[in-house]
Amino acid sequence: MTAVVRTPPRPDRPDLGVAVFSRWRTSGPDRQAATVDAIAATWAARPWPTPDLLAYGLYAAEDGGSVLHYSQWTGEEAFRAFQRAGRDERTDEIFAAVPDVERIGARVHTRYRSGGRAGAASAADPRAGAGVRVPGCFVTVEVAFAAPDAARQRAWVDAVFEALADDPAPHPGGISAHFHTSTDGAHVLNYAEWESARAHRAALAAPGDGVGSPSAAWRRVRTYPGITSSTVTRHTFARGLVPD
Repeated sequence: MTAVVRTPPRPDRPDLGVAVFSRWRTSGPDRQAATVDAIAATWAARPWPTPDLLAYGLYAAEDGGSVLHYSQWTGEEAFRAFQRAGRDERTDEIFAAVPDVERIGARVHTRYRSGGRAGAASAADPRAGAGVRVPGCFVTVEVAFAAPDAARQRAWVDAVFEALADDPAPHPGGISAHFHTSTDGAHVLNYAEWESARAHRAALAAPGDGVGSPSAAWRRVRTYPGITSSTVTRHTFARGLVPD
């Protein structure tokens, strides 16, 4: 069966093959909550669909306008096989409960690089509760490039890590950052853990454009050739689904 848990997926788990992120658009906080409840209840009432699905997390966007889905798989082919199976009773039941929700297509990623601050732990870390900081806010930074280029994806992420290492005053509210490159070659998604939404807002309000200091390294990140858009969304973790 399927267990509903209060712990988000661990982004750096060693058996992770690919991470799939998608978003369902909702019309406000009430519909957002109803969507999360419908997904959790429907999955909990059925067997876990395949051992190739490792974990599945649901996150509520701060503005009430969407639910982020973050699923972890052994590999892309396993996810594609699940997709090819088409709509099943699980999906039909969810959309019967929340028929006004709009699904936005899923994108497959591999985790490229992760970093964190000393004394911090993921909320899924077994040390959580032992005096280390755990996240209260999950931020996605979704970057799109003009054309597929796997080398450019990695080079931009590397530039971010260079800027982080060079930053004279990183905001203390940041806990970890997990950069994922899409298998289509044209997107990067940073799944970042923060102490709180307030801490993330304070980092954005500090001198500089974004969470980084006004340094040359950060300017290089923000003006990197080929970037067409960058979208930042704050979330709270809503539910986790795992095999029972």
